[in-house]
Amino acid sequence: MRCDVCQAKEATVFLTQIVEGKMQKVNLCESCSKEKGVNDPTGFALADLLMGLGAAQEIESKAGALKCPVCGFTQADFKKTGRLGCSACYTVFAEGLAGMLKNMHKGTLHIGKAPADFRARHEQGEKLRALQESLHQAVASEEYERAAALRDQIRQMEAAP
Repeated sequence: MRCDVCQAKEATVFLTQIVEGKMQKVNLCESCSKEKGVNDPTGFALADLLMGLGAAQEIESKAGALKCPVCGFTQADFKKTGRLGCSACYTVFAEGLAGMLKNMHKGTLHIGKAPADFRARHEQGEKLRALQESLHQAVASEEYERAAALRDQIRQMEAAP
């Protein structure tokens, strides 16, 4: 791909910007990017940065001409923009994305975050529900001494601030 400014050299810096809901792409060679004030061209090659050096080429060679049937996005498009075209792309490019996401994050399952006090209340609620279930099972199986001990634990938890 040629540089959009000089049209002579191969583009090595790919900038994507969304302005008023419209995506604008600019492909620059190294000299034009320096001339335009882009100080660190490696900072803009997002896909290479995230996937590690050479990993993008390795996945691309495995994928071949893999193309999303919904939006027509290719592995090369992802490499240029650092984004996927649509939600179906996650399924189409799943093999390459799984490794990339695992390297970027601690895993591939989103757990999320919660404030500490919310987490503590939630955990206490879960313990309370488990104790109540155990209490119902103890009563059903006529284990009255165990049921009384569970009842006392539940009362202590409910009385605690």
